[in-house]
Amino acid sequence: MIQGQEYTSGLGKESAVPPELQGWSWGAFLLNWIWGIGNSTYIALLMFVPLVNIVMIFVLGAKGNKWAWQNRTWRDVEHFKKTQKKWSIAGAILVFIVLPLFVISISSMLKGEAFDLSLKAINSNNEVVQLIGTPIEPGFFVMGNIQISGSTGQASLQYSISGPKGEAVAYVLANKEIGQWNLNEVIVYKEEQDLKIQVIAPKQKNA
Repeated sequence: MIQGQEYTSGLGKESAVPPELQGWSWGAFLLNWIWGIGNSTYIALLMFVPLVNIVMIFVLGAKGNKWAWQNRTWRDVEHFKKTQKKWSIAGAILVFIVLPLFVISISSMLKGEAFDLSLKAINSNNEVVQLIGTPIEPGFFVMGNIQISGSTGQASLQYSISGPKGEAVAYVLANKEIGQWNLNEVIVYKEEQDLKIQVIAPKQKNA
C-alpha cells in the first residue's frame, strides 16, 4: 500500500477500504435492514427472507463497514467512523434498553385479573402443591394475549411456576363477561414427567 494513499468512498467495488475500517460493524449487526437503508446497502433487505436472515445478520456484522464505505459517499474516514459509532449506539439502545422495556411492559399488561385468578387456583390445588411444593411463585414473564371489548374479553396465557420441588408451566384460558373475569380452563404441565394437572376443567356444554 502506498504511504499517504487517499481513499475514495462511494465507488462501489472500486472503492478501496481503509485498513482501520475493516472490522466488525455493530450498527449493521444490531440494526441490520434499518442500517442497510441508511447506508445504501440494500443487500441488508435479505433480512426479510426466512432462513437467509439467520446467516445474513452475521454477514452484515462482518462486512458492514466495507459495504457502507463502498456504497455511500463520505467526507473522510473520521466522518465515517463518527456516523457508524452513532449507528452502533442506536443499535445498542434498541436491543438492550428499548426492546427489553417493551417486552416487560407487555408482560406486565398480561398480569391482570385473569392471571391473578389462575395463580390463586393453582395455589389452591393439592396436586400442584404436591408436585412442586409451596410456596408457588410465578415466573417473571407472561406470554399470550388478551382481547377486551367493552365489558367482555378473552385471555390466553402461559407462564412458568416454581416451588421447592421443581418447576412447571401454567396454561390459562379465561373470558370476561359483564366486566368480570372467569376461568375457563387452567392446566399445569411438568415436562420432565410428562404430567398434566387439570386445575380448572372446561365446562361441558349442554346438548
